[in-house]
Amino acid sequence: MTPAQRANLERLLKPRHIAFIGGRDATIAVREARRRGFEGQMWAVNPKRADLDGVACVPTLADLPEAPDAAYLAIPASGVTGALRELEQMSAGGVVCFSAGFKEAGDEQAEQRLIEATGDMALIGPNCYGLINYVDNAALWSFEHGGWSPGYGAAIITQSGMFSSDITMSARALPMAYMVSAGNQAVLGIEEFLDVFAEDPAVRAIGLHIEGLRDIAAFEAAALKALDRGVPVVALKTGSSAIGAALTVSHTGSLSGSNELYQALFDRTGVISVTSPAQLLETLKYLCVAGAPKGARIAGFTCSGGGATMLADHAEKIGLNFPGFGPDHAAELAKLLPDIATVSNPLDYTTPIWGHADKTYPVFSAAIGALQADLTVLVQDYPAPGLDASKIYYENDAAAFGQAVREHAIPAAICATLPENLDHDTRLHLVDQGIAPMQGIHETLNAMGHAIWWSQTRSRIAQDKPADVLPSLAVPQPIVLSEDAGKDWLVRNGVCVPKGRVCAPAEAADCAQQIGYPVALKMMSARLPHKTEAGAVALDIADAAALEAAIHAMQGAVKAYDAAALSDRFLIESMSPPPLAELIVTLRSDPQFGPSLVLGSGGVLTELIGDVVTLLLPASRGDILRALTSLRAARLLQGFRGRAQADMGQIAGALHDLSAAFVEARCTVAEIEINPMFVYADRIVAVDALVQTARP
Repeated sequence: MTPAQRANLERLLKPRHIAFIGGRDATIAVREARRRGFEGQMWAVNPKRADLDGVACVPTLADLPEAPDAAYLAIPASGVTGALRELEQMSAGGVVCFSAGFKEAGDEQAEQRLIEATGDMALIGPNCYGLINYVDNAALWSFEHGGWSPGYGAAIITQSGMFSSDITMSARALPMAYMVSAGNQAVLGIEEFLDVFAEDPAVRAIGLHIEGLRDIAAFEAAALKALDRGVPVVALKTGSSAIGAALTVSHTGSLSGSNELYQALFDRTGVISVTSPAQLLETLKYLCVAGAPKGARIAGFTCSGGGATMLADHAEKIGLNFPGFGPDHAAELAKLLPDIATVSNPLDYTTPIWGHADKTYPVFSAAIGALQADLTVLVQDYPAPGLDASKIYYENDAAAFGQAVREHAIPAAICATLPENLDHDTRLHLVDQGIAPMQGIHETLNAMGHAIWWSQTRSRIAQDKPADVLPSLAVPQPIVLSEDAGKDWLVRNGVCVPKGRVCAPAEAADCAQQIGYPVALKMMSARLPHKTEAGAVALDIADAAALEAAIHAMQGAVKAYDAAALSDRFLIESMSPPPLAELIVTLRSDPQFGPSLVLGSGGVLTELIGDVVTLLLPASRGDILRALTSLRAARLLQGFRGRAQADMGQIAGALHDLSAAFVEARCTVAEIEINPMFVYADRIVAVDALVQTARP
């Protein structure tokens, strides 16, 4: 984004005047701007109408009194390029282009002409719903919309117009600052909006609905900027399924990349990843109203044993920490509770004191202090409209809870077990008190977990900021090296492999004798990248007779599998001793994300349990160590059931060095897959390797 575009985007976001260009859709946009409370000047352009919802029309753009800060364009696609060129020449600020019929309809050339005509203007769309500024009450939006703002809130950017409209209509009491429906992102996309909103003081969190990103490096820079400035970013990535990815291409023209690579990008930049629209809104609400905690110790309160159990159950599943009370604090707290209460965390303070603020406030305050809690939650399901006799009891406890959390200055939420059991007035009242009105126990605890993760990740990245992601370097016509050649590359780059030699069948016995039995036998052929299913691998061969039999059996099996794959080159290797664990290690370059490292449980477990983590490169030793220890297979390396313990730092260092070698050679090396990689206490050994390089 050029400096001129950035300045024009500021004009578009906070316009003094708006020109509405078009007919029916532009009329709706005029009405929505007026309903939003826009107090600036509104002009209308239509040669065939006298007015658009009471705003007098001029016949052409040239008849406007001055260059508008913002223009809403809803005309046939054939006229868009000309209108944009005219607006750019008169120095308009920016445009919301509602018009469709460009890249999303398969017309790449029309979209390119649109981009060229836009010049230095800021343009949202085409094929989008538009923009709402909730703080300054400006709207360039084509449909009835909801949403509210207490003067701050979330900035949300979506790649689906209907989803953006749905969000504005939600009964969640999410404070809003901006809503942007980005459409095709021909000129401005998620990356640019993220960069600008990270600097807006009214924006407390940023929500993203992502079908695909255009510029990974720009997104990384903007996300790290938001992280540095203390603005959490929450992303809902869609299009991860095969069907979803196909729909994404036809929907906005965005290409949906690998879900694992997107997650790696989010983890690298401190972006919170969620998997449902409800979780997106609840997490944003929590962050906007309560804020992120400084630690991970949670105090939970309910007036129901069932509610306490629900909190504890889900917290355990997602790894949240409800610490227990020490004996002294438990004794002091017991004095404040009815005899029927059990001192625990989460704490059911029981109905005898329910609704009596003079009794519940001391409990809340004492428990939070005793636990040294970093954040807290109270479960309350409010009565339905018309059943208000008991509402005062809920309100009393909420007030007591609010007093306690303000004194302790920690993020707080009041959570309804069922999302609908928190009425509109109560939600707004809680927001006014700085307490997040959360809807659904799972969504609430998930949001709290996300907020904790964000704080911890921000601290970590502040100390170990990732290097910039690298562009992908395409390897022309890559070929698969035979395993022995691939292992030669690994050895040259510091990776251990089993002792072995390549030989003809007549030399096999002598080679095996020199290496030492037992040995492994593998046929070397460019047509056998996966040897096991072809019968091209034999293990634990004990002597010369068994070796000769294995060679004959292998020749027959490979001939039946693929006669063209037959070879008289055999790799004979010493059998590696049993490892602490087997890993799969894959290094490859993605056209969009660049080089990456995939670590996972190897051998037969690779596809069985799906224990895999992906990192974008370059990655630090610390990044690789965290990825390694996050695997379920890591337990095998940490003294599981009396086994030896691996030097995890040394293993991570070896993987880091291999990754660095791949990054250095990625113009000639397309992919490396090692499966299994045997992990011992002090080293890694590539037992099987598949390396793809450029054709010589």
